[in-house]
Amino acid sequence: MTDGTTNGPPVDDDPPTLPSGPRGAGGRGRGRDDIGGTGGRLRAARLGPRDIVRLGGTGLRTRPLRIFLSALGIAIGVAAMIAVVGISGSGRAEVDRRLDALGTNLLRVAPGDSLDGTKAELPHEAVAMIDRIPPVEQVAATGATDAHIYRNEHIAIGRTGSLEVLAADRHLLPAVGGHVRRGRWLDSATEQYPAVVLGATAAGRLDVYTPGTRVWLGGRWFSLVGVLDPVPLAPELDSAALVGWPAARTYLRFDGHPSTVYVRAEDSQVAEVRAVLPATAYPEKPGQVRISRPSDALAAREATESALTGLLLGLGGVALLVGGVGVGNTMVISVLERRPEIGLRRALGATRGQIRAQFVTESLLLSLLGGLGGTVLGTAITAVYALGRDWPTVVPVWASAAGIGCTLVIGMIAGLYPAVRASRLSPTEALSGS
Repeated sequence: MTDGTTNGPPVDDDPPTLPSGPRGAGGRGRGRDDIGGTGGRLRAARLGPRDIVRLGGTGLRTRPLRIFLSALGIAIGVAAMIAVVGISGSGRAEVDRRLDALGTNLLRVAPGDSLDGTKAELPHEAVAMIDRIPPVEQVAATGATDAHIYRNEHIAIGRTGSLEVLAADRHLLPAVGGHVRRGRWLDSATEQYPAVVLGATAAGRLDVYTPGTRVWLGGRWFSLVGVLDPVPLAPELDSAALVGWPAARTYLRFDGHPSTVYVRAEDSQVAEVRAVLPATAYPEKPGQVRISRPSDALAAREATESALTGLLLGLGGVALLVGGVGVGNTMVISVLERRPEIGLRRALGATRGQIRAQFVTESLLLSLLGGLGGTVLGTAITAVYALGRDWPTVVPVWASAAGIGCTLVIGMIAGLYPAVRASRLSPTEALSGS
């Protein structure tokens, strides 16, 4: 008999460290005893990439509505950025398509200012002299008149609607790449009689579209023979009433001086023709001649739109940042709500690194979901807008890749703090807070 004591070694009242279970920590293998020097401690099971993704996906599936709203914030930002880039790219593609169809070999010759500050005049022979330049393929001119056009004779004088009346060479339309929407263009017969062709804008302001309608022009009636489509390379013709060159001399007291000469040259010789045009059009005063290239104006407009695109991209970036804040807020709340889960996993042997990896993965998956949704939405917006304006649909691949890449970076940053906070919770603290 003994008195309840033993002579053996004393018993350790502290329980051994809990082993990392093969399934409780999400691992695929059992922890192994570290025999030989650590006193029986067990190492945590390892989590593979597939296990981490599965854990992160499980966290998203348990809160579908909140995840949807958070992903929507990211999606709106990405969609805004992709739509801006896509619409801008589609617009540039349309400009390039128009230039390919209209050509970039059109030059415009106009008089500049004289030495005394008054407007210079091109000589009557300017068109014929320019036509002698060998690389010139087409040449046509318009001439400004003092006449005004009204819908009828009862319209008050001065209410012109900012419409010009121009004398037009019958070769003008093919030279500028224009097309007739209704009726026909001036020919050898109608250019000699009181007939008029209206530009697209002029027809809209006068509300006159039907060939055969009479309009009050220069104090007499003229018959409408045609209405033009918009002319991209000569937009000044859109708001003009065009009368044949001989008819303008006969009925409108036109002096015959061309105000603008349109020149088509061989594509390979445009620069050379441009260099000799001033001296050819006005040999006596070449310094009073201005030469421009209408396609340059379209390119400048494209550059302006690119600057606007940069501003809109900045706004899309702000929306994306706001979406990232929403993701971070969602992850912080998720950590607070899931303290018991975190505590249980820690008690079963999950390491801090595994907890961090789980929540960072959740944040990345959430951001990726928003990024993919935003890419689809932005592409759809671009397609609808482009189709509505009969543009080619262009969504650069780099824009989609950049949008998704930005969301992943934002997801990483937004999920880092909640992940670190979750990993610092001790098992006892997390379980007691439940």
